[in-house]
Amino acid sequence: MKLKYRQKIFLYFFIVFAIFTVGIIVFERDRERKFKEEILSSDQNAYAMLIYEYIEQEHLFPDGMEQISHLLPILPDSIRITIINDGGKVLYDNDIQHPESLENHKDRPEIRKAMLRSYGSNIRKSTSMNIEFLYFARHYDGYFVRVALPYDVNIKNFLQPDYVFLYFIIFLFFVALLALVYLSNRFGKSISQLKDFVVSAQTGNADVDKIAFPSDELGEIGHKIVELYKQLSRSKRKIAVEREKLLQHFQYSQEGVCFFSRKREKIYANSHFIQYLNVLSDNPTLNVYQFFETTEFIDLQQFLNDRNSGSHLFTASINKNGKFFNLQAVRFDDGSFEVILNDVTKLEKNRLLKQEMTNNIAHDLRTPITSIRGYLETLKEQPGMPEEKRMQFIERAFSQTIRLSDLIRDISLINRIEEAAEMFEKENVKILPLLNELQEDLSDKLLRQHIKLDIHVAPEVQVFGNRTLLYSIFRNLMDNSISYAGNDISISIDNYMEDTEFYYFSYFDTGTGIEEKHLPRIFDRFYRINEGRTRDTGGSGLGLSIVKNAILFHKGEVLAKNRKQGGLEFLFMLHK
Repeated sequence: MKLKYRQKIFLYFFIVFAIFTVGIIVFERDRERKFKEEILSSDQNAYAMLIYEYIEQEHLFPDGMEQISHLLPILPDSIRITIINDGGKVLYDNDIQHPESLENHKDRPEIRKAMLRSYGSNIRKSTSMNIEFLYFARHYDGYFVRVALPYDVNIKNFLQPDYVFLYFIIFLFFVALLALVYLSNRFGKSISQLKDFVVSAQTGNADVDKIAFPSDELGEIGHKIVELYKQLSRSKRKIAVEREKLLQHFQYSQEGVCFFSRKREKIYANSHFIQYLNVLSDNPTLNVYQFFETTEFIDLQQFLNDRNSGSHLFTASINKNGKFFNLQAVRFDDGSFEVILNDVTKLEKNRLLKQEMTNNIAHDLRTPITSIRGYLETLKEQPGMPEEKRMQFIERAFSQTIRLSDLIRDISLINRIEEAAEMFEKENVKILPLLNELQEDLSDKLLRQHIKLDIHVAPEVQVFGNRTLLYSIFRNLMDNSISYAGNDISISIDNYMEDTEFYYFSYFDTGTGIEEKHLPRIFDRFYRINEGRTRDTGGSGLGLSIVKNAILFHKGEVLAKNRKQGGLEFLFMLHK
């Protein structure tokens, strides 16, 4: 179990105080014991001096040692007196009848000590008597005087330390312990609260309003940290909101955006970046690091590798697989960089298409205008022209104005569909009445070319759309058949299927059809299968392009194919 900070403080100081207290007790008891041992040694030393003076006075060394027993009456009853020469031989022992039989005493601890410093003491069990004694030996010229007292209860009690001091020290220890508990709780409370706050702040669960630090230095530090945390939290929330906005912008942006670190590790990439990268890469993948292996980015790689360059911006254009991209890279001061891929295919194609359309318009306008000018100049310069010839020139000029008017109308219509589709009002349009009106409008042409029109559309078929555009779909398809399919043919319009969202239509004629190579482009503006035939029939080259755009306006699709039985068929759908 992990201890809290105040518990650790208490434990550390408790150990220090305990070691300090035990040290004092051990030291004091040792000093007291040594002091009492010195008192006993002092008494024994006095006994030894008395024995030594008696030996010297009576000249008992080395042969009259038995007379030492005369001193026993004035010495303690239990005292043991031993005389040992320098060689360790026992010359006298009042408790042993035949001391000469004792082993050599030179190695006895008290004797070895006396050899070094003239006296020595020791507590041990006697090997000859098997009794524990308190020995004291003193070295004189040629011999040792050793006195011993039995280490009995009296001596043991005397050597026992005074427990009053021990109790006093223990009392002081517990008083200090209580003070330590108080101080550690007070000091540890601030630390624990600060730690709990930091832990809860890491998990985002910090309740700063319920934190109350004590009124001390640590408490003041805690309050400062809480204030900083509040400011950091507010800043973090603002950054998170802005970051979310930025990520949503990148996610829904049509630009492909990717951020890389200094070490070229991916930080963020939106789906468009991966999609565009797969278009440009020869090995499609979901791994953005394919970016560094694609040949189209070699110039960008050189820019990124040249870190000594003062430039932070790189731009380029890429054209591959029919797609056009603008490439932009921004290198930041920390070495990280941003790569942006912008798909400008539609813009580029629109630019090329408008350029082509401008050229085609200029070409198609030039022909009728030139014809009209030529006819008018001829009429102006030849006022005496025969009436029949003059009327022929006027009719030709008029037909060219009709052609010019139709061309301008078609150009205006297709531009409105593509650039201002919201201007077309929508309503519920019944298809069968619209087709009947179209049949009536084209009845003269149909009759003249012996064309049969079959309509298979139920009366209830109704499309929510623009009536003018719906009319233009079927009108341009029929104009196309009348102009190019030939005479003595049939035209069929059939609503062959429907679902919950769309009506599906089939339009075909039984005419000559077209070559397969032209089918993919017949819906392009001003695309002509045969320039001469178009010029003769007076078509603008925009009819089928208007059909396609009008169908797209109604959320549908269209395709064209040659029929096995002959003729050209258009399959398309219109949203209900």
